[in-house]
Amino acid sequence: MARMHSRKKGKSGSTKPLKHVPTWSAFKGKEVEKLVVKYAKTGKSTSEVGVILRDSYGINNVKVLTGKKINGILAENKISKALPEDLQNLIKKMVSINSHMDKNKHDMTAKRGLGLTSSKIRRLVKYYKNTGKLSVDWQLDLNRLKMYLE
Repeated sequence: MARMHSRKKGKSGSTKPLKHVPTWSAFKGKEVEKLVVKYAKTGKSTSEVGVILRDSYGINNVKVLTGKKINGILAENKISKALPEDLQNLIKKMVSINSHMDKNKHDMTAKRGLGLTSSKIRRLVKYYKNTGKLSVDWQLDLNRLKMYLE
């Protein structure tokens, strides 16, 4: 598959873990759900929770053990955030590029990066509105970008 903006092919990534519960797994589904909720309550994002479970506990795939993704577990326990994590990360990137552009007005590379990031945000917002994860009247207010990060 081609890259989003450069149209280069790129290298393939790592392979997904097997879709069965390994025999050496020390954790059961309920224990994994408790760990996910515990780390989410400390303020970790879903990807950070997944990395912690993989590196510290040896849990390579939460969905195999629990039958639900990390987002689903957080939604059940009413801990999920208002904005999806990928959209929030792109908004954070846009804020940092805007603050850089305030200091360096003639940086055309940053200006191009800002355009690429804003187009990614527009596409994601369109997708999330169609799938129902964002309300139909949700709009990105460029004047209050930092508000979305809190």
